[in-house]
Amino acid sequence: MMGRSLLVVGVLGTAGVAVAGALGYRLSSAADPGMPNHVIAALAASLPVLFSHVWILLYLLATGRVIGSAVREGGLDPALLAESRRLRRVCYSWLLLAAGLVMALFLLGGAVAANTARPWTHHALFWAALAAQGIALWAEWRGLAANERLLGEVDGRLAAASAAAA
Repeated sequence: MMGRSLLVVGVLGTAGVAVAGALGYRLSSAADPGMPNHVIAALAASLPVLFSHVWILLYLLATGRVIGSAVREGGLDPALLAESRRLRRVCYSWLLLAAGLVMALFLLGGAVAANTARPWTHHALFWAALAAQGIALWAEWRGLAANERLLGEVDGRLAAASAAAA
């Protein structure tokens, strides 16, 4: 349940990135009066994106530790732990890429506003960050659902092992 809630925060952050991009494409220059709205929207969008990715990363790490402990202490099939590690590897790469690109996008926007970077770099990074964010959300959705099933399977096997021992 917690993972799904974090995923909703990520979706809202992604929508915010798109809104910030739309506001940015309406600007004519760094001195445009709409610039403060673009910057505030970008900050307001970046924070929930980063929040959701970091907490999903920590959630998967923590549940992986729980699965590892259950496998070792309950004498369960080590394939369960291997599957947990595989899920984390798939999700981590996408969520770290998306988080890194969103951070870079925000920082590069400041460089463009200060005329120390070309606007086309910010535009290209916007589209790359938005695409990576979409893929990351999809990977996280799949990974969190599979992790939830895996936790249920571990719980069921532990219950069966306890019932058989009693």
